Amino acid sequence: MTNATINTVTVSKADIPSGGMKSYKQDDDSIILITRDDDEFHAFDGKCPHAGADLGTGLRCGNRVVCPWHHATFDSRDGTLLEPIATEGLTQYQLTDNGEELIVTTSAKENISVPNDKLEGTHTVIVGGGAAGFMTAHYLRNTGYGGNITLISADNKAPYNRPLLSKAFLAGNMPEDKLLLGGSDWAKDNNIDLRLNQTVSKVLPNGRTLMVVSDSSNSNDDNSDEIISADYLVVATGSSPTIPPITGAELDGVYTLRSMDDAKLIKAASHDQRVVIIGTGFIGMEVASALAQASTTASITVVGQSDRVMGNIISETVSKALIKLHEENGINFVLGANVNEITKVENKSDSSEARQTFSQVGGVILANGEHIDADIVILGTGVSANTELLEEVNDPDGVQVDSKLQLRDGVYALGDIAKASGQMGRMRIEHWRVALQHGLVAAAAILKDDTVETLDARVPFFWTMQFGKSLRYSGHAQTPDTSILLGTPDTLNYIEYYFDDDSNENSRATAASTLGRDQELIAFAELLRIGQAPTRAQINSGFDIINQAKVLSL
Repeated sequence: MTNATINTVTVSKADIPSGGMKSYKQDDDSIILITRDDDEFHAFDGKCPHAGADLGTGLRCGNRVVCPWHHATFDSRDGTLLEPIATEGLTQYQLTDNGEELIVTTSAKENISVPNDKLEGTHTVIVGGGAAGFMTAHYLRNTGYGGNITLISADNKAPYNRPLLSKAFLAGNMPEDKLLLGGSDWAKDNNIDLRLNQTVSKVLPNGRTLMVVSDSSNSNDDNSDEIISADYLVVATGSSPTIPPITGAELDGVYTLRSMDDAKLIKAASHDQRVVIIGTGFIGMEVASALAQASTTASITVVGQSDRVMGNIISETVSKALIKLHEENGINFVLGANVNEITKVENKSDSSEARQTFSQVGGVILANGEHIDADIVILGTGVSANTELLEEVNDPDGVQVDSKLQLRDGVYALGDIAKASGQMGRMRIEHWRVALQHGLVAAAAILKDDTVETLDARVPFFWTMQFGKSLRYSGHAQTPDTSILLGTPDTLNYIEYYFDDDSNENSRATAASTLGRDQELIAFAELLRIGQAPTRAQINSGFDIINQAKVLSL
């Protein structure tokens, strides 16, 4: 490979196998990805638009190019986005066939703009500014929706990347403006009426109508609720932190993490403080990791009811490896413990003319009587779906919708509140990538685009970043305790397959997690997606899962 000019790259055809792909890193840190099918070649920007991963180190299965980091998926023929977590497709470059070589002109990009002329004159109203709401609006505009879009959010900020709050943001590695989805002018650039700080008080699904609470601070307002009607109504109200029944949970210095404002408070309050985190799920573990990396706290202690961390997801062996990783970075653990009370201390404030006394955190008391000193307490004790607006028509555990997220004609429920029918059955999943999937699928359903796969052909995926190590998980298992472990979690190099029974050799794995074996996890997810997940017998025989995924995906 040689650089002909600053804007062109020459590659040999023989370097790229048919049905495969290859990436080429350039001196300016750019990456070019070439895909090949017999004598047909395509060239793309080889960095995943989500986080910049080299797509050439991922996996190509059929016409699907899958990112190694977060499983964003693109069409190998035109770069079209097939699967989030990316929200855009790949930039395609012009390609010249020069006999034995290909000349890629990176300055000449293929124009794949889509005119916004579909469903003109209609109105789509989206309730909720999280991942599902954002992706619905974004994908509608990117694929030609020409109607009006109104996005109503109770948050005071435009849609942003919530998963990074407990990762890069708390660690001090990413500023607030970099978390905005689509950039600071996303709503304006996409002609979306973004209404922040507004509360929807009622949804009438049968009439595709909702009521927005009036802003009583506006002196010109007549204080009557605003009624909005829609041709398409999308409800994506997300979830809220669950506050456990612990005495003292209401004290100053007790925090939950769900929003940007929450993260800012924790970031400011944790400086030089003794931090206790209650909860050993992925949020609790990520917060511990991020605060430790920020190096601003006096100490960090994680308290959990179970003897393991992330115990509903990974096996005891993997849990021990994660605990070891955290302990090596200064985190203290108190496991198998219940918190009975968050204690308080009385402080006096001189911030006003009248001295005030207020209560704040002094520590936590465990069920066995042990007291752990603390200045702030962070609750990582789960979330509850915000189903109130639709609870009259559905179960509070989740709004039951079909594989296109439709509740009834023209009404959709997405994200954390959706108990959706999909490839792995009906379930409610509280993960960012799943919410983005919901937005993409619902937008395609509104546009009646049958070329976009429904949830029947998609599988769940999530990842957690702790101390620079990314544990990734695909699928959904009833328990992590019936599994096959390959590799060594202690060296952060393993893949573990989970089964919903404990003995049948012909049972297929329903989920897998990994540290360091990204291509194998992609292969598993692709096989799971097409109903060909590996059996116990196959895994125990040492079969080549990557080759299997490539063969069966053709």
